[in-house]
Amino acid sequence: MLELPEKLRFLVETMASVQNQNERVQMLLDFAERFKEVPEQVAQRPFPEQNRVAFCESEAYVWAEEQPDGTAKFYFAVENPAGVSAKALAYILDRTLSGVPLDQVLRVSPDIVMAIFRQNISMGKGMGLMAMVQTVQKLASDMIRNKHQ
Repeated sequence: MLELPEKLRFLVETMASVQNQNERVQMLLDFAERFKEVPEQVAQRPFPEQNRVAFCESEAYVWAEEQPDGTAKFYFAVENPAGVSAKALAYILDRTLSGVPLDQVLRVSPDIVMAIFRQNISMGKGMGLMAMVQTVQKLASDMIRNKHQ
């Protein structure tokens, strides 16, 4: 796995250290409960298709807002009320990648999804969650490209 930003590396290592399946599931449920949807000043329903995560069964959306220090604050919406995994990952990505240098965001492998969720997700759900990571990376890449224009 490529080097991870410190907060994300710590979270992945913590999840890996929890061997009890029920404890891992409870941690993920706790993350999902802490999820905060995109504030209205960033985006309002109906959300634009360009922010929609491809392949995501939970109808997730992602936005990035450039911060004064050149990093990004990531925001998420999950339209499916049963999208617990998407909400958990959205919370994780916001907490661990918002405020991180954009070049570090680009180096995060979508494989972190498997490290975080292990066997708790289906292949289809895994593809959607990996697409969430890729969407965050695309937004970071777009911000870098816009700076150089």
